[in-house]
Amino acid sequence: MLRFKSLILLCAITQLALAQPVADLHIQGSNTIGANLGPALVTAMLIEQGFHDVHSIPVTPANEYSIVATKTLGQQIRVDVSAHGSGTGFTSLKAGQADLVASSRPIKDAELVDLEALGDLKSPAAEQVIAIDGLAIIVHPDNPLNQLNTEQLAKVFNGEITTWEALGGVGGPINLYARDDQSGTWDTFEELVLSRAHHPLSSRAHRFESSEKLSDAVSKDPHAIGFIGLPYILAAKPLAIVDGASQPMLPLNSLIASEDYPLSRRLFFYLPPTSQNPLAKALVTFTQSAEGQAIVAQNGFIAQTVQASRVEPGAHMPADYQALTQQAQRLSVNFRFEEGSATLDNKARQDLLRVINYLKIHDKLNKHVTLVGFGDVKDDPERAQLLSKLRAMTVRRELEKSGVVLREIRAYGAQMPVAANTEDEGRLKNRRVEVWVD
Repeated sequence: MLRFKSLILLCAITQLALAQPVADLHIQGSNTIGANLGPALVTAMLIEQGFHDVHSIPVTPANEYSIVATKTLGQQIRVDVSAHGSGTGFTSLKAGQADLVASSRPIKDAELVDLEALGDLKSPAAEQVIAIDGLAIIVHPDNPLNQLNTEQLAKVFNGEITTWEALGGVGGPINLYARDDQSGTWDTFEELVLSRAHHPLSSRAHRFESSEKLSDAVSKDPHAIGFIGLPYILAAKPLAIVDGASQPMLPLNSLIASEDYPLSRRLFFYLPPTSQNPLAKALVTFTQSAEGQAIVAQNGFIAQTVQASRVEPGAHMPADYQALTQQAQRLSVNFRFEEGSATLDNKARQDLLRVINYLKIHDKLNKHVTLVGFGDVKDDPERAQLLSKLRAMTVRRELEKSGVVLREIRAYGAQMPVAANTEDEGRLKNRRVEVWVD
């Protein structure tokens, strides 16, 4: 009799589970995006689409969210956001358990091949840069240290450097705090810091799935150092970072927006070209709009909205570049290129539209724009100079299609690097075109 009652109960539970509605849109991936930004974008998009009574409902386990809304005729829809790490997004996409991937790192080559049945996820329509984030290196607020270079960082998190005195500071042993293996934040740190120096993470590091908990732990531990996404610095102290011959850079909005800051990174949505999900497409479109980028900024990330700002001249700048800083303002955009080519990358294609819109609004289409090209180190400095000019000319051709008449083009070759030239990632960052407007 007991077994019979148990069987009836099991059947009832199964029927109840099957009766639960399937999500109309399932976003899977990055905790950095999914914790707050993803749900905020979904909520704002649904309201713009005319849905009402948009609200979140309690969900378990942790780092999962459900947003429900009502259509005009009373039909409910549901959007699920699962934030367990960028890698889980691509795995779920292949398994048919996600419609859209939120990722705080670019898709890996192996993932690209694994998902080729869904179309080219590196195509401009599929790979959408939705925001810029910076990995902040954080310490206790009372730590007197102000800057580190990426080589020192690698040795600290590898466990080779174990005391603050070895870094010129005070405080004794160093306690390490790191994100978990599923996190895009961890992937980015591993790629930008540890992998470049061929260092594994020390086994002594305390690992966290939650960004907030990591930051809170560092701010309470005088011996601590950790890495975190920009919105999660909270009460901790960020350090200035040096990469190769670059200047020390704090994780400031202007330096992250231009991706000059050594530990800046892009946040992505990946929408399969084969997708037929209208909500997924609507979310991608909304996120790239001015309204969507305002949501990005409200959640502590760096929006891709173009802004102009003054740049302080420095002794590391060529004399005529210093003069440019006095005559013009720099836009918060660096045009960058596909690896091994002069083709603008996917973000640059979106940025072209934003820059053109900015120039139209501010009546700067005719002879107000100076493009400044840079490159990575070559055996022949004249070749680096030529390549930096050719990249600027590539941007000029695209701007001219929309009626922009430049004031001039400048090229500085391998001068003023923003990253080390020893790795592909650094060289790609140094191959850039700045936009200045007088």
